[in-house]
Formats: sequence, structure tokens, C-alpha cells
Amino acid sequence: MARKDKEQDSENPGRLKQIALTYKMTKRVDRWIGLVISAVGLGTFGVILGIGFLIGHPIYLGILGFLVALLTTAIVFGRRAERAAFSQMEGQPGAAAAVLENLRRGFVFTPAVAINRQQDVVHRAVGKCGVVLVGEGNPNRVKTLMAAEKRRMNRVVSEVPVHDVLVGTGEDQVPLKKLRSKVMKFPRVLPGHRVTEVNDRLRAMGDLMSNMPLPKGPMPKGMKLPKGGPQQRRGR
Repeated sequence: MARKDKEQDSENPGRLKQIALTYKMTKRVDRWIGLVISAVGLGTFGVILGIGFLIGHPIYLGILGFLVALLTTAIVFGRRAERAAFSQMEGQPGAAAAVLENLRRGFVFTPAVAINRQQDVVHRAVGKCGVVLVGEGNPNRVKTLMAAEKRRMNRVVSEVPVHDVLVGTGEDQVPLKKLRSKVMKFPRVLPGHRVTEVNDRLRAMGDLMSNMPLPKGPMPKGMKLPKGGPQQRRGR
């Protein structure tokens, strides 16, 4: 029991510190965050407490109002913090990958399945809606990457629907803050076992890193091949 109490006490400071850091980050973008959540909390508590006085149960409604005020404040703070985080990540390389990694259960996410020298990148998510290709970077170059990836995937999953999503603020692009909802709105056409099957087929093609060729010429002095490299495969 004593150990459990100590573990809980050690976790609480970490959570409070995380909330404080989130608040500081949010305040850099949303300077009114403090006033907004205070107004929401006090307003909610005041309304419910006022109702308590009207019906003759101020204590009961006061307790309920306090709990509801905490919940409402937490919801408003979480949404504004999320919005502030998206605004800071907008336009940063890998921002879409950070959003896709937090998709709900049922999606299998693979980052950077295609990339070019200009650092334009295409990510892949496989779910009940099929395959979703999400591109970041210059729209014209990303479309070229997506077309090449589609041709590659068509060899193994030609019967599966593929959706294109281009992240950005321009025409025919999806803002980063709406990326998650955009992906979740695609119609579901595959059962759960088919999602696993499609993802296994795509993984069998190899990802970007496994398809990179080894450099030609003599091996530099002191360099060692990783386990399972070409030499071991030849020996087998």
C-alpha cells in the first residue's frame, strides 16, 4: 500500500508539470487562454449555483456546479491547447505524421513511404476506409510522389480504394487541424481482417529504407554490416 501511495504521489507532480507546460505553450499562441478558461469555469459554477438558490438546494447544486465547472474548463482548455499546437506545427516537416500517429484504433500508420530530395514526403495509413496517402510539401511535387506510390501499390492491392490527402492551406488542401477528421470521415468499406491483410501486402513490398540500395565499391574501414545483411543472406 505504501509503495502504491508513493507511486501515485510521484505521478501527480508529473501530470501537474505537464499541464503547466501545456498552458505555457498555449499562452504563446493564445494570449487570452487564462481569461477564457477562468470565465468558463466561474460562469458555469455561477449559473448552477444560482439555480441551486432558486430551487432551495444551494449546497448540492454548488458541489455539482464545481464539478461541472472543472469538466467544462478542462474541455475548453484541451481544445484551445490542441488548436494552439496545430498552429505551431503548421508548415513544419513531419507535422502530418505527428497527427496520423494519434489516429484512433483501427488504422495502421507508416510514415515516409515516399520522399524526394526536396523533403516532400508521403505517409500511408491503412484502415477500414482503405488506404490513405497523406502528402506534405510542394503540391506539384507531392502529387508526383503520390502518383508513383499509387502505381507501386496497384501491383498488390488494386482492389482496395485509395484516398489522397494533401496537407496545407492552399486550394484543394486540408489544413493540419482538420486532417484527423478528414481521414475519419472516409467511408468504411473493409472489414477488420482485410485491414491487416492489406497492410501486410504493402509491408511485403518493402518501405523506403529497406528499398534503398547499398553503395557500390569497397566497404569503408571499420564499418560493419548489420545482422541479417547481404553476406548472411548469401550464406543461407
